[in-house]
Amino acid sequence: MITHSVVVVVRRWLLVLIVVLLPLCYGGIVSISGQKLDDVDKQLKHLNKPALKSIKSPDGDIIDCVHISHQPAFDHPLLKNHTIQMRPSYHPEGLFEENKESIPKSNEGISKSITQLWHLNGRCPEGTIPIRRTKRKEILRARSIKSFGKKQHGIIPEPTMSTQPINLSAHEYAMVVVQGDKYYGTKATMNVWKPIVQQSNEFSLSQLWIVAGSYPSNLNTIEAGWQRDAYNTTGCYNLFCSGFIQTSNKMALGGTISSISAYGSSQYEYNFLVWKDTTRSAWWLQFGNEVVGYWPTSLFSYLADSASKIEWGGEVLNYASGGQHTTTQMGSGHFPKEGFGKASYIKNIQIVDGSNNLIAPIGVSTFAPQSNCYNVRMGNNNGWGHYIYYGGPGRNPNCP
Repeated sequence: MITHSVVVVVRRWLLVLIVVLLPLCYGGIVSISGQKLDDVDKQLKHLNKPALKSIKSPDGDIIDCVHISHQPAFDHPLLKNHTIQMRPSYHPEGLFEENKESIPKSNEGISKSITQLWHLNGRCPEGTIPIRRTKRKEILRARSIKSFGKKQHGIIPEPTMSTQPINLSAHEYAMVVVQGDKYYGTKATMNVWKPIVQQSNEFSLSQLWIVAGSYPSNLNTIEAGWQRDAYNTTGCYNLFCSGFIQTSNKMALGGTISSISAYGSSQYEYNFLVWKDTTRSAWWLQFGNEVVGYWPTSLFSYLADSASKIEWGGEVLNYASGGQHTTTQMGSGHFPKEGFGKASYIKNIQIVDGSNNLIAPIGVSTFAPQSNCYNVRMGNNNGWGHYIYYGGPGRNPNCP
């Protein structure tokens, strides 16, 4: 099976990047009472690289400033002799500029530059990258030592799947999809919330998916967005799996971001851009105005060329405890019909075409199999371009 995820998260209300590329390793359940702690410490030694400087964050995190050439990416056998690219050779052209005059003031979110809590106590020097230090208790929370830091594997949904039975003890989606062409990236603006997650082994995320190949045998994806509570997972978060090469010394993948949206109040939003640099054979990630890093195309099979599908929206892992649907919220926890200031949104949705231009997607369809639990609505106007509202509360009288 060709699936390996590198997920870049910001914890609690999280930034998330998932890349599915190489075989996943599924570990069995580990009995903590029978598992030697030195196995955990061995894993910690592997994950936590030697630091040139360490910064204590107000939220209790420790951010290690690790030399850029010693980051986990270079544990990957295909990257042993890789030469680091510090910047892309180009950016996509035609970046969407909001026409502020066409948007009522009440419908304007607050675009924020990258701000993480650890910035209050210091910054990492040039030539290093910030890595959030993993703690022993976090590994012990995982289903197994091998599964720590991995995203629960789920089916990347097809629009036609809405007619098929849905397994409630699985992944649920409310999203929009475009497919049928070659795609070279996407840009979108997402507002960030703090959804309530019912139990620690569930998660709620909002993101974009860049997809090539098919599940289960040949699937590549790149996923970027924000996530709430996700340490018990499959496919890798942050830098837990080697592959993603970070170049930014400003952003700690897995570190808490400081500004989130509030119901009926300020809406905080962030831009995400992922695109393929064909000159340097890499998929680059940009968060806000900060180029964070890249995935070399040599790590991919199908995404080595282009994507065949792009998706935007939300995902929840629902374990249906006690035979009932989870109360884990998606987005703001409110349905899209409530609109701005109450429901989650993704706006300025664009794709990168073969000429490196950002253009509006054509032929977008919705996918929300459990619409009484989580739903999605899309629209288009001069101010927000293509946009969606999505999300929901999970269990409610219409979603038992």
